[in-house]
Amino acid sequence: MNQCPQPLIPIHDDPWRAMDHSARAQIALLTGGLSPASWSLALRDWWMHALVAPGTQARLALEATRLVTRSADRVAGTAGSPEGEGNRLGDSDPRLAGDDWQRWPWSLWRRNFLAFEHWCELAVSSVPGVEAHHRHLVGYLTRQICEALSPANFLLTNPELLEKTLRTGGTNLMTGLQNLQQDLLMAMAPKHGGPTSGDERRRFRVGHELAVTPGKVVFRNHLIELLQYSPTQAKVHAEPVLIVPAWIMKYYILDLSPANSLVRYLVDQGFTVYCISWHNVGDDDSNVSLDDYRECGVMAALDKVSALHPKAGVHATGYCLGGTLLSIAAANMARVGDERLATVTLFAAQTDFSEPGDLQLFIDESQVSMLESVMHEQGTLSGGQMVAAFQLLQSRELIFNRMVHDYLLGERAPLMDLVAWNADTTRMPYRMHTEYLRRLFLRNDLAAGHYEVDGRPISLRDLHLPLFLLGTERDQIAPWKSVFKLHQLCDSELTFVLTNGGHNAGVVSEPGHPRRHFRIATTPAGALRSSPEDWLAATPVREGSWWEAWSAWLATHATGTLVAPPRAAAQTLGDAPGSYVLQT
Repeated sequence: MNQCPQPLIPIHDDPWRAMDHSARAQIALLTGGLSPASWSLALRDWWMHALVAPGTQARLALEATRLVTRSADRVAGTAGSPEGEGNRLGDSDPRLAGDDWQRWPWSLWRRNFLAFEHWCELAVSSVPGVEAHHRHLVGYLTRQICEALSPANFLLTNPELLEKTLRTGGTNLMTGLQNLQQDLLMAMAPKHGGPTSGDERRRFRVGHELAVTPGKVVFRNHLIELLQYSPTQAKVHAEPVLIVPAWIMKYYILDLSPANSLVRYLVDQGFTVYCISWHNVGDDDSNVSLDDYRECGVMAALDKVSALHPKAGVHATGYCLGGTLLSIAAANMARVGDERLATVTLFAAQTDFSEPGDLQLFIDESQVSMLESVMHEQGTLSGGQMVAAFQLLQSRELIFNRMVHDYLLGERAPLMDLVAWNADTTRMPYRMHTEYLRRLFLRNDLAAGHYEVDGRPISLRDLHLPLFLLGTERDQIAPWKSVFKLHQLCDSELTFVLTNGGHNAGVVSEPGHPRRHFRIATTPAGALRSSPEDWLAATPVREGSWWEAWSAWLATHATGTLVAPPRAAAQTLGDAPGSYVLQT
């Protein structure tokens, strides 16, 4: 194994700071990792400003009176249904849109709930003087209360649930109870490899049904295994593709089932593909830094690829956090005159964190301090804790819908490869994750030109090579308008693609997948940059997969030279997908 030099030493704090960490970590056990100080400050800010806003108070009281009166009229049967009332009340829950919800008494519950939801939204948004972050927190908390109180969540107020329960004699509830018991047992049981446990879910195994594109492990150090995939074409492009996935999850989202594997698609298009598989860190790795990931991850992999292709530029590709890291590495390479990269591609990766999406709800000084204490005690941030945060961001789909579907309807959605991958979690080192949250999220150092590598600031404006950016329409992790901000940070030729789907499903968009579309446009180097809204208005929709457009873009930005496939490394370290991806 090639060892990458890095300081794998325990972090020693003074005893007073250690006491603080211990106390906050105990509080986190009770709050699910959320900072009570952050949320209480937000609520106090909203409440104090509401107390000194008599006009807003009167408006909210008048609106509440009007809504209660209309509800009473509906009960009495004297209220009409003015055209557009549902839209005016903000009918934002598609679970209440079926025909059954138009019949009494469910129509009454539906309209009353929408009226309550409308009033809550008005109460949050209309109070003047509240700090923006606090308003977002109060709005999020209000939305969660409304989500929990939706009549779609309860047996007696959901017509579909009630109908099935009466029709089956309650067997759906018994089945749902069994589903709940199975999930609780799986959550408490130790994990023994692969994305899921349980007999029903063993259909997706890494190296068997998932991550099966043939290849070899050609390099390994403490942080990465580098996979080189076997060619399928007699001639290949001279320039190889190096993929830097995020280490928040396992790499094989880009090599799922054979039918939707981006890696296999690239290989079939005549590219030599290399992909990093990250080590799933443990407690001994708590002091691994973000720069260790750059040096021992991106740069170590690039050194190996360059050694195997000494005369060819490299198409470097980063996904999510891996893309952010790649942009840092590329900017530093530009600063020191390292010209080994032919192009850079970033999938759903942010370089400007001024508008980071819904994750900003959980990222402020108080919350980061709480997370630091949790990681200080554990050494890492567990995959389960990361998953819990993402579930809170999509509580309707990932919590309440699942509760109704699995535990009340008593139905199990068929497991898909993407769902299996999503359950295969990883851990984050204490030091790296702290640096990421503070330097990028809180301070936005990279966009501001303050991010330092080897003690010197780097700038994305030093990038003068072709760039390809991908954003997805429904991304809550890296909103597409946030990804788009790289247009304002550098003057390179920049091709931007906006595809339908979310942070993961929008990337896994193989040719032939139904109902896929995208927009694509190129801004030449040095040209005026447009706003995301203007770009959207000026760029037409194309049907199909963006994979084909990206493959053509890679070929366009290559030398055009086709060569015999490179021979496998003289000494390989085993077959793909390697051993790191199996670590639990």
